[in-house]
Amino acid sequence: MAKSKKTSVDRRSFLKNATVGAAALAATPVTAATAVPIPQPSRPRNAAAPLPPVSRRAEAEAAAAAANPGPNSDPITVDHPGSDFMVDAFKAAGFEYLCSNPGNSFRSLHESFINYGANKNPEFITCCHEESAVGMAHGYFKIEGKPLLVCVHGTVGVQHASMAIYDAFCDRVPVVVVLGNFGDAQTRASFVNWTHSAQDPAELIRDFVKWDDQPATLQGFAESVMRAYRVAMTPPYMPVALVCNTDLQEFPLPSNPALRVPALTLDRPPQGDSGSVQQTAQWLVAAENPVIVADRAARTPAGLALMIELVETLQAAVIDRNGRMNFPTRHPLNQTERGGSAIGEADVILGLELTDFYGIVNAYYGDVYPRTRSLTKPGVKLISINSNDLYLKSNYQDFQRYQAENLAIAADAEATLPSLIEAVKKLLTDDRKRMFQDRGAKLAAAHQRIFAQNRDLAANGWDASPISTARLSAEIWNQIRNEDWSFVSNCQFVSRWPLRLWDFNKYYHYIGGEGGYGVGYGAPASVGAALANRKHGRLTVSIQNDGDLMFGPGVLWTAAHHRIPLLIVMHNNRAYHQEVMEVQRMADVHERGITRAGIGTTLVDPAIDYGKLAQSMGMHGSAPIADPGDLAPALREAIAVVKSGEPALVNVVTQPR
Repeated sequence: MAKSKKTSVDRRSFLKNATVGAAALAATPVTAATAVPIPQPSRPRNAAAPLPPVSRRAEAEAAAAAANPGPNSDPITVDHPGSDFMVDAFKAAGFEYLCSNPGNSFRSLHESFINYGANKNPEFITCCHEESAVGMAHGYFKIEGKPLLVCVHGTVGVQHASMAIYDAFCDRVPVVVVLGNFGDAQTRASFVNWTHSAQDPAELIRDFVKWDDQPATLQGFAESVMRAYRVAMTPPYMPVALVCNTDLQEFPLPSNPALRVPALTLDRPPQGDSGSVQQTAQWLVAAENPVIVADRAARTPAGLALMIELVETLQAAVIDRNGRMNFPTRHPLNQTERGGSAIGEADVILGLELTDFYGIVNAYYGDVYPRTRSLTKPGVKLISINSNDLYLKSNYQDFQRYQAENLAIAADAEATLPSLIEAVKKLLTDDRKRMFQDRGAKLAAAHQRIFAQNRDLAANGWDASPISTARLSAEIWNQIRNEDWSFVSNCQFVSRWPLRLWDFNKYYHYIGGEGGYGVGYGAPASVGAALANRKHGRLTVSIQNDGDLMFGPGVLWTAAHHRIPLLIVMHNNRAYHQEVMEVQRMADVHERGITRAGIGTTLVDPAIDYGKLAQSMGMHGSAPIADPGDLAPALREAIAVVKSGEPALVNVVTQPR
């Protein structure tokens, strides 16, 4: 650790006049991801001899007493707080950004990040809500493939962040969350500090994080940072949490020459065993109508390439559940838009990282008493390759209904694909290859028919006002199709029109949805994904649900403040329309009519002007657009703003779905 330099202003005089507790010191941090020795920090003259690490409080009290013999003396200053060492650990782990709303339970760590760490790797991204901070980390990972760091303040911060942490948990996304805490009662200097403290701060989120820890020493903290990163990045990916007590941050570094930041090592993803992979290959090659269903199978760009290779080798039908960008939408073997028919024809179904295998092979019907019926023909073989089977929690029921498979392989699907592809190729004969080509031609014809039907359906209500979601999606596509684009919002609430019309063929073209379907995910996740795309120069696009944005509109300010280029196109249907339909459904079941279903579900009277909202946050915002003829010029104007390096919002008044 480099020694801090004195500034031109007398530091103790500054502290006395400003009555603050720590100096803003500049230093050069250690950034290597290998073991880093920490030299002994300087101590005030006549300070007590250093004590063992377990007695850090006694050491600090002795140093304070020696430096401050009387009540009128200058306040103590700390050249090397523990938080400096923590920053070294986070740098060694390779975090690029820290998303956070500030709080005094991690004030020392905050100061160390921006001064000792020079606000670089990680760079502090100012968020207006803890849920937005975690949501940004969620979207960032699904583009960049590595986690962001998030700091939350005490008991209140973790409660704000909890919904977004749950979304990331359900979506199998790693986020490293640091929980500031006043762990020692003697250091709680105010009523606020007491109410923002807990004995076990991570207890609130323990059911939906993969691992948490509350290190008692700095050495333990450094090791826990590396373990947290490693656990989060071992499939199945999930959030992790570290409690960071204030005394560990703010007390001077102990005189301990053995204090080190360990190197980061990551686990290799678990692969399916050779016998199970061989059996899977045999069933796939022998099948007349194999179907491959993928949800979160492509963890990386390499995963998308492997999916294409396996499917083309087999000339098999593919159904993409769109948890990630698993397969190109225009590929002739993509049968997603006729998924029910493909499942009904299948004699072998291979599920890759499926969240809900039961829901793939069964259909639900009935409102009050839901029942199911099988979609598959007798004798179908079901195979699952899924890392979720390696780690299951009991309380929150995100794992869906149990489905018995003929072969269940507890392994990471992407890591298993190379050996599965090799096993399939070894079993191919000329006769099977000819049969595969004939099957592929039929699937390609079916794909083309469905695509043509979707184009025809999109023309319905083309000139309607409010604007149809199909027209909205088509107009956006016409403006971005020749750009290096990335679509970073969920398609569900616009009837999946982008996935039905656009040509998605790169890993970053689509990032999936919320995971836990929590309202409030869309806006911050889009900003986080745009942050990841920024250094690649991609045009980032989201279709933003209006109700979702109103959960945390402050994220627009974050995008403007940090110059995060993002095109936000509002799906301003003036309602929580999913809930409108649910109330209508219940009103119909209860035979009371649906005319009052808008009570409690709509966003009207007054209408929200999202363009002015964006302008108030410092970004480009359009007037409400209800005439479809005005949409293309508004999009072109906004795209020009985004290409200049700024975010922009186009407020489109739309049909409900």
